[in-house]
Amino acid sequence: MTGTETPVSATPVYASAESPPPKSGRILLTNRVLVRVSGPSTDKFLQGQLSQNLDDVKTGSSPRAAGATPKGRAYCLTRLLRDGEDVLLDLPCELAEPIMAHLRKFMMLFRGTTMAIQADGRIIGLLGNDAASCLAGEELSSLATAGDTIALDCGFLIRTENTADGLPRFELWQTNASDLELESIPEKTLSDWQASEIAAGVPMLSADTSEAYVPQMLNWQHLGGVHFKKGCYTGQEIIARMHFLGQLKKSLFRFRVAETSSLPAPGTSILAGDRSVGEVVNTVGFNDGSCELLAVIRHNAASGDLRPDGLPKALLEPLPLPYTVTEREDTEPKDT
Repeated sequence: MTGTETPVSATPVYASAESPPPKSGRILLTNRVLVRVSGPSTDKFLQGQLSQNLDDVKTGSSPRAAGATPKGRAYCLTRLLRDGEDVLLDLPCELAEPIMAHLRKFMMLFRGTTMAIQADGRIIGLLGNDAASCLAGEELSSLATAGDTIALDCGFLIRTENTADGLPRFELWQTNASDLELESIPEKTLSDWQASEIAAGVPMLSADTSEAYVPQMLNWQHLGGVHFKKGCYTGQEIIARMHFLGQLKKSLFRFRVAETSSLPAPGTSILAGDRSVGEVVNTVGFNDGSCELLAVIRHNAASGDLRPDGLPKALLEPLPLPYTVTEREDTEPKDT
């Protein structure tokens, strides 16, 4: 791909996230939808399609999961939450219909099992402890680690991953139209939440990156989204082989660009000189003219000078993630 062909967003940086990032806020996540799976074979159906063990989707615990093609390429990154006998999952709006259409091909084997977008459901992102405390009260202390969940009258409050700077984050999965007492919490933008996701090392797939990566290339195992000892599911052979044989050669990195007038779109190549060594997965611009991004990069190229294709002046500065990607140092085959 030449520089003139590079997909570059026209979104101006000044219209984006706050810098420095807010320490408190609430954000309606209009880019995601809640999907409800119901019926007698809900667990059996999802067990055969997703990378998470459904036995671990239980009251108080809502782990992440991935859906993959037979070649092990992720087309779905989600979280699973138990609501009675049903399971809720979240999907990006732009991929929700194709993901559901794909899954329904397999659901036909399970009579009485249904899957539908919950029309009255919504997801609210919460930055900092203040907003979560308004909802959870004294129960907030039970949300100690990512995936911990408590039930509320209006839905479910989930602890999600802290940012690399240690900012606590939560998601409210609202399953009914109950009034919320969050007026004291400042309302922030979707870009502010996206910035916090990038700072937490949490990727989101788009039409340009769907089916491009094995889940481990997106660090999904370090976000608790891959259960390596569960039974067979679509894509499991490739995903397990990469894990147990130590074959992961590239993974998700976080970067900053100090100043740019354009944002590299998902799928944009990352160049080391003239050589492509990875691709942008997610990006966000800040109102100080900088931007941050998550990109899948080959391990043997990550320490060099890197730039997005089409933006030759946008030198990528590495930033920390809040978790360790052990595969970058560990080259020995795994036996567990």
